[in-house]
Amino acid sequence: MIDIIDMVDVILTKYNYIIYIALMTLGFYGMIGKTNLIKKLIGMSVFQYSIFLFYISIADVEGGIAPILIEREATYVNPLPHVLILTAIVVAVSTLAVGLSLVVRIYREFGSIDESKILLRLKDD
Repeated sequence: MIDIIDMVDVILTKYNYIIYIALMTLGFYGMIGKTNLIKKLIGMSVFQYSIFLFYISIADVEGGIAPILIEREATYVNPLPHVLILTAIVVAVSTLAVGLSLVVRIYREFGSIDESKILLRLKDD
């Protein structure tokens, strides 16, 4: 049976996963629970960056070094997840920019960025 000290030790050594889950939950709530379109976009961004944190966290190797040529045998950190996350950050920024431009267009068309007001206006038309 795991005692309290062992459980606290596991929590303290894996804090990045706890932060990842908290950020993911917060971002998901922002996307689903809010009716303001800007808040939905902020939730989407928080959700995306929590995924980035997760991938970078699992890419870490205990005692690993940068993958450069050295003369002794060593444990290397795989650079591929880091490269993929750099690409994903560019895609996330682009997605946010397109989303914000769509929000501006929706505001010009409907006069509101509140999802419920937009849906009511669509029902009336």
